[in-house]
Amino acid sequence: MKIAVCIKQVPSREWQPRINEAGTWIRDQDAAYEMNEPDAYALEESLRLKERVGGEVVVCSAGPARVGQVLREALARGADRAIHVEDDRLGAADASVVAEALAGAMREETFDLILTGLQSDDQGFAQTGVILAERLGMPHATIIMEVQVADGALKVKRELEGGWFQWIGLPLPAVLTIQSGINTLRYATLKGIMAAKKKEIRKAAAPATFTSRQQIVKLYAPQKQKHTEMLAGTPDDVAKQLVKKLREDARVI
Repeated sequence: MKIAVCIKQVPSREWQPRINEAGTWIRDQDAAYEMNEPDAYALEESLRLKERVGGEVVVCSAGPARVGQVLREALARGADRAIHVEDDRLGAADASVVAEALAGAMREETFDLILTGLQSDDQGFAQTGVILAERLGMPHATIIMEVQVADGALKVKRELEGGWFQWIGLPLPAVLTIQSGINTLRYATLKGIMAAKKKEIRKAAAPATFTSRQQIVKLYAPQKQKHTEMLAGTPDDVAKQLVKKLREDARVI
């Protein structure tokens, strides 16, 4: 089975974001970056599928030159090779643009299965995998918690609302967006890190022109505010008022 895994490089959760002067994104030159966590679960699931049924795992990413860092990390964890759609404009592009860039690179090969994380930790739109499936003309399923392959087809477990799950069947090829927590992540070994240096990273060209369908108008850090309200009455009255405010105003119970 030939499996592609889409991974994204996102700002590290340990880094304190700094907004650019236009207020439309972070100051890219100041940021520290890491692999998007939901994509790490997709990568792990692909490696487990390869161990069960055999095949090849190819990691794909779109973005500037710095994206090579997470591609090498994925190769060190066990992926066989990588595809990098390198273009500075893709660093903060919307899901439609990124999906089109990835689809263009993937059309040069034939994949049986494409996995992505459910969403990215920076923009969190949860759209790239779905749009990618549409661009490639493949069936797709989202929020996947378990993947089974048998007789050239898929059986997958989807997470629904309210603690419910749904099993569905899909033909191959297909695209799946993987839910975080589906498995336990592995980390790169010293042997894997050394082997990754010799693995191929194929460079693919981004579309010459593209138009973003979404635009970040204003980005800002949440403002901290304090507000004190005194509740009067008997202890029983105060307790009832407090419960009401926690339930209806703060919505924490």
